[in-house]
Amino acid sequence: MHANSDNTPSMTTSGMEIKHWKEQVVDLLYWRDLQRTGVVFGASLFLLLSLSVCSIISVISYVALALLSVTISFRIYKGILQAVQKSEDVNTQSSSLLRRLFLVEDLVDSLKFAVLMWILTYVGALFNGLTLLILGLIGAFSWPVIYEKHQAQIDHYYGLVNKQIKDVLGK
Repeated sequence: MHANSDNTPSMTTSGMEIKHWKEQVVDLLYWRDLQRTGVVFGASLFLLLSLSVCSIISVISYVALALLSVTISFRIYKGILQAVQKSEDVNTQSSSLLRRLFLVEDLVDSLKFAVLMWILTYVGALFNGLTLLILGLIGAFSWPVIYEKHQAQIDHYYGLVNKQIKDVLGK
């Protein structure tokens, strides 16, 4: 807070921008401007639903497996080359970066990482991470309005559940 020339406190420009931004988000989530909220919600939902066709988990896993295959192949090649030449080759920065990122210095750890990436390809095929984002988006635009309309009942049941959990944990 800064003082004006008349000694009244005022917010900094960035503080006012943050407050204004938060108010806009609250207005969106509580559907204060139906047209604006509808556009934001509809566009966000459309984007997430269209992205749900491609599993982010699968894509990341396949890319990591491809990079890991290249780095493991490079490591095996270097090992064979060193065994044949009986010499120590100096590694470049790019190969050291790849080793650090994919743990190629320890072949067992690299293979464990490869198995993990392989498993994640199946997880990605079964479970799409964007599903959680879609549910989160729907919840973010639905929960504030539902809570505002039914606050007394929700608070009552939340209190009962919270009491039960404390009783169970106390035992």
